[in-house]
Amino acid sequence: MFTRMLIANRGEIAIRVMRTARELGISPIAIYSEADAHALHVRMADQAVCVGPEASTESYLKIDAVIDAARRTGAEAIHPGYGFLSENAEFARRVAEAGLTWVGPPPGAISQMGDKLTARATVEAAGVPLVPGATPTDVVEAREAAIKMGFPVMVKASAGGGGKGMRKVESAEAFTDAFNAAKREAAKAFGDDRVYVEKFVTRPHHVEIQVLCDAHGAALYVGERECSVQRRHQKVIEECPSPFINEDLRQRMGAVAVAAAQACDYVGAGTVEFLVGGDGAFYFLEMNTRLQVEHPVTELVYGIDLVEWQIRIAAGEPLPFTQADMRPRGHALQCRLYAEDPETFLPSPGPLHHVRWPSGPGVRVDAGVDSTSVVPMAYDPMIAKLCTYGANRERAIARMRRALDETVVLGVTTNTALHHRVLAHPDFIAGDYDTGLLERPLPAAPAANASFDDALAAAAIQALLTPTAQAIAAEIPSPWWHDR
Repeated sequence: MFTRMLIANRGEIAIRVMRTARELGISPIAIYSEADAHALHVRMADQAVCVGPEASTESYLKIDAVIDAARRTGAEAIHPGYGFLSENAEFARRVAEAGLTWVGPPPGAISQMGDKLTARATVEAAGVPLVPGATPTDVVEAREAAIKMGFPVMVKASAGGGGKGMRKVESAEAFTDAFNAAKREAAKAFGDDRVYVEKFVTRPHHVEIQVLCDAHGAALYVGERECSVQRRHQKVIEECPSPFINEDLRQRMGAVAVAAAQACDYVGAGTVEFLVGGDGAFYFLEMNTRLQVEHPVTELVYGIDLVEWQIRIAAGEPLPFTQADMRPRGHALQCRLYAEDPETFLPSPGPLHHVRWPSGPGVRVDAGVDSTSVVPMAYDPMIAKLCTYGANRERAIARMRRALDETVVLGVTTNTALHHRVLAHPDFIAGDYDTGLLERPLPAAPAANASFDDALAAAAIQALLTPTAQAIAAEIPSPWWHDR
C-alpha cells in the first residue's frame, strides 16, 4: 500500500478521497490554484502545492504541474477524482511514465471508452445492446439517417460529456440547424466536432451500473443508480436502487455492464450508463472511466467504500468478494447542492457567511466548503452532496426532506428549493418518473420548518457581526424566539 498519495482535484471530491486515504494510513496531498489557496480541501490535506493561477487550464488541467507536485512531495500515487484530468488517457500514461501509480483504469481503456464512437463499436462487438444510430460524414447523410430512424432523434458529440454538443431534434425541418449547432458546440467544448445521430428513446430512464474490476480477472457489478432527475442533461438527484428496475432487469443489465468493461480490459471502478425505455428495453449510452459524483448512494446501499477499492485495486490487491455478496439493503438518495439560481441555473459565486450541514440518523454530507469558504466563478458550482439512507425509499425521502430543512448556506443562492419541489412531485414520490421530469411543471416548494427559519435568521445576523458584537448578542434574548 502507498504511504503518500496526491489527489489531483479540488472541493468535495478531494476531501472525500482524503478521508478514505487517511483510513488506509495514506497521507493525502492536495493541489490548488491561486484562487483556491484557502479552500477547505487545502486546509484538510497533510500537504498542499499550488499548481498555477485560477484558470483550470493553467492549474488543475496542467499535467506537468500536477506530476511535478507529486514528485516534489514524495507521492507514490495520484488519484484524479472526477472531472478535470480524470478521463485523460495522456495524463494516466504520463503518471505511469513518471514512476507513479495511477489510481484508475489503464490508459487504453480510457481512450477506448472516452470516444463515444469507438466505445459503441467496442461494446457492440461484445454483444451490448445499442440505441439505433448512425455515424454520418455530413449533414445530408445525417438527415437521411434521422428520417429513416424516425423522429425524435438525438445528435450527440462523439467526444462529448455533460450535455455539451447534444441536441434533441423533433423534425426533419429542424434537423440541419440542430446538427450544425451541435458540431459547433462540440468543436468549442472538446476540440472535436464529430457527432453521431441516435434514436430518441420515449420516456427514457437514465440508469447506470457500477462495476469493479481487479487486475486478476475478477469483475462484478455493484447494483444500479437511477439518475433520471436531470436538467440540461446534468443530474440533480440520484437514488439507489432504481424504483423502476426489478431484480431480473438488474441482473441482465449488470451482466451487460460487466461485458462492456471486460471488452476494454477495464481495471478499477467504472460506470456503464444505459437508457432504459418504458418497456424495459435498455441500451448502452457510454462508460465513465472514473468515480461518479453519485457514488455515495451505492456505498450506502451496498456497504462498500468504492474509493477504498479504487486504491486497493491500484495497489494490486484482488477483490475479496463475489457477485453473490453484492446484495442491496435499504434505499439511498443524493441531492446535489449547487451555488446557483434554481430558476435560471446560473452560478451564484461569492463568499459564504455561514454554513450549517444536516446530521442525524441516515444522513451523509460530502461537502467542499465551510463558513470561511468562497465559491469561485471559475469552477463547477457544486458545493456539497446531501445523502440520506433508510430501510426503504419512503424513509430515505423523509430523511432527505429533513436534511434539506436543516441545511443553512448564507452568502450565495443555492438550489435547495428545487430539491424540495422535486421531492414533493407526485411522480417522484411514486417512483414513476423519467428524464423529462424537470421539463414538466413542479409543485411549489413546501413551507419550511419554522424552527429552521428561526435558526436561519439568527445565523444571518450572527454571521455579519464582529466577534465582540457576537459576544454581546449572545446575552440578548433572540427577537425570533416565541413560545410554540
